[in-house]
Amino acid sequence: MFIEPSRRREPPHLRTGWIEVICGSMFSGKTEELIRRLTRARIAKLTVKIFKPALDTRYHEANIVSHSAITIHSTPVQTAGQIPALAGNCDVVGIDEAQFFDKDIVDVCNLLSNQGKRVIVAGLDMDFSGKPFGCIPQLMSTAEYVTKVHAICVVCGDIAHYSYRLVPSQERVLLGETDSYEARCRRCFNLGDEAGRKEWAYEDVEKDD
Repeated sequence: MFIEPSRRREPPHLRTGWIEVICGSMFSGKTEELIRRLTRARIAKLTVKIFKPALDTRYHEANIVSHSAITIHSTPVQTAGQIPALAGNCDVVGIDEAQFFDKDIVDVCNLLSNQGKRVIVAGLDMDFSGKPFGCIPQLMSTAEYVTKVHAICVVCGDIAHYSYRLVPSQERVLLGETDSYEARCRRCFNLGDEAGRKEWAYEDVEKDD
């Protein structure tokens, strides 16, 4: 579990910020971990501002909502460049679904952290084809702290870090939940539809026995 570094004793004019990246596949708990850290920051009486891309309206137009229905209020923005002005003089900035932002998100996170802010970013590190997604790789290389969380493969039950797309669309950005994606391990991801057929075949054999 990530434990926050303690820098509260530094004078404001000497206080340094930093970037934390929480990444992984869909259904791995990225948003839950983001909300957990932001909630702890508020308990510590720090001022917190939270942002998400305006295009992500899957659960709510404004709030950030995890797959397990944990919710925290956020401000939807169209571009990464809007964030610094809206963040103002806050202590902590939270950003969800960072892979959907434009390339300026890297400069924005560095700007905010250089201002002494703690910046916590969550996002998918790979797209549905297993390729690095958006600017998450650059953020991971820039960040002081990187946490990679994992899901459970729905086919074999192993540790999963791929987001397997269930629908035929080849669009890189396709909002969806369990109807469109499932978490898979490397083996089951590479097997594709064949992995699903093998799993059902295995279950049928068990039932026959």
